[in-house]
Amino acid sequence: MPAHPPSRYQIVLRQPRGRRWRLPTVLALAWVATIAAAWSLATWRAAPELASVRQRLQMSTRQLDEQRAQVRELSQREATLAVSERISRTANSEIQASLAERDEEIAGLRADVAFYERLVGATGQRKGLSVHLAEFAIEPGGTWQYQIMLTQTLNRGAISQGQMRFSVEGVRAGKLATVGWDELRQTPRASGQDYSFRYFQQLDGNVMLPADFTPQRVKVQLRGEDVAVEQAFDWKLATSAGGK
Repeated sequence: MPAHPPSRYQIVLRQPRGRRWRLPTVLALAWVATIAAAWSLATWRAAPELASVRQRLQMSTRQLDEQRAQVRELSQREATLAVSERISRTANSEIQASLAERDEEIAGLRADVAFYERLVGATGQRKGLSVHLAEFAIEPGGTWQYQIMLTQTLNRGAISQGQMRFSVEGVRAGKLATVGWDELRQTPRASGQDYSFRYFQQLDGNVMLPADFTPQRVKVQLRGEDVAVEQAFDWKLATSAGGK
């Protein structure tokens, strides 16, 4: 038989298209399943410790919140205490100042009582309106500050009212002279100094003496509605803080 020439066609058996992707897909699914199984196993093993960590975290969070609340409360208390302390210090200072003023006031009243007791004591002689003392002190500016004490012990219920003036007698340009109230006050028609008291009163003020005048005696005049008193004091005694 004659030989047949080789055929240009070759028969190749092909597998179905679906079968070519089946093995990689199975391998991929197996790998994913392995990973999932490993994760599940790790999670299952770590679950007890994870729950404990979460519990500790919650406890720590609550403790932190409580501590923050305590810090806020303590800060508020500190601010309140600071304000209270400032108020207490201020109040204490005011009380101390008030007590000091009261002590001075009580000391002054005691001195007044002692002075009045000397005036109207059982052995003291009762007198009507009079000048108890007259004192003069020179000041840096050349003026003279005076303090004149008026008293009355004859009628304890009566109130003495009126005006006080005084003049200073001495020597001027080699001659006797008197410096009157207007010149002493350096005010024309100067009004007298008012007084009104039941037992005693101290009158204070300032006067100016002429530069060429040498004082020797001060004469105090008291004028009231129904009384007129005039008393003279030696200038040296009046300027030695004991002019009685």
